[in-house]
Amino acid sequence: MAEDWEPPTKVEELFRKAEGNLFTTWNRPTSGARSDAPVQVGSAPIQLYSLATPNGQKLGILLEELGVEYDAWVTDLSKLQQFDQGFVEVNPNSKIPCAVDHAPVDGGAPVRLFESGAIMIYLAEKYGQFLPRDPRGRAECFAWLMWQMAGQGPMTGNFGHFMVYAPGNQHQARDYGVARYGMETQRLCHVLDTHLKDRTYICGDQYTIADMACLPWFATIRSGKAYRHQNGVAASSFLSLDQYKNLNRWCDLLEARPQVQRGMLVCRKYGKPWLKSKRWAHLASKL
Repeated sequence: MAEDWEPPTKVEELFRKAEGNLFTTWNRPTSGARSDAPVQVGSAPIQLYSLATPNGQKLGILLEELGVEYDAWVTDLSKLQQFDQGFVEVNPNSKIPCAVDHAPVDGGAPVRLFESGAIMIYLAEKYGQFLPRDPRGRAECFAWLMWQMAGQGPMTGNFGHFMVYAPGNQHQARDYGVARYGMETQRLCHVLDTHLKDRTYICGDQYTIADMACLPWFATIRSGKAYRHQNGVAASSFLSLDQYKNLNRWCDLLEARPQVQRGMLVCRKYGKPWLKSKRWAHLASKL
């Protein structure tokens, strides 16, 4: 019978055992800049620093839906650009997305924005769109936004880490992680699927930032391309995502919107790929 696991006296003793995954060079127990490089700044009021991951796609969708002027700059995580001095000045937590509003409503100094949910609330309130006006509606919208930030995003991301990125020789750890977070991802899908049974959007008949926040993570895992193990097993089939009929219907509805299609692409190789790549040029005509 195997002995029960016991922690060492200090967590640092475990760091070297975690080596061998994609993120080893990223992770440190300290924050702050690792280079003096600034961020790029364009002429638009809103400057977005992001990447076309589910967290970044939330802001891409919202900005495209708002139809406001913004510049989007790709933050290459593999080059550790999230630790550049200019980036850290915008987001001390060194995570995408983050942004700067150079034209705040009070006319004062630029406003730095970080944490995707906080940025979405700020922009929706500034431009007066995609937030319910009544207290009950706002409470419901904010509740689902926090559900996404605290549950759907982190749990789905943890599932993806153990499914695809964790060290390949850590069989027991990966079995545990995939089972734990895979089950939780399914539970969260069921929560939203049940909620959407008699609703067009998360907040009923109104399309809000709650929809824009929750869409990218589900759309990503159901695509069949993301979180695909090297043996060919993809998250979509592994988690049996086709069982969530209401959730898939809602996802289809949102993905049909040109604004969503562009928003999901923001900071995918280019800030706005439909202006640079022939592959996505058809989306420019839908502006």
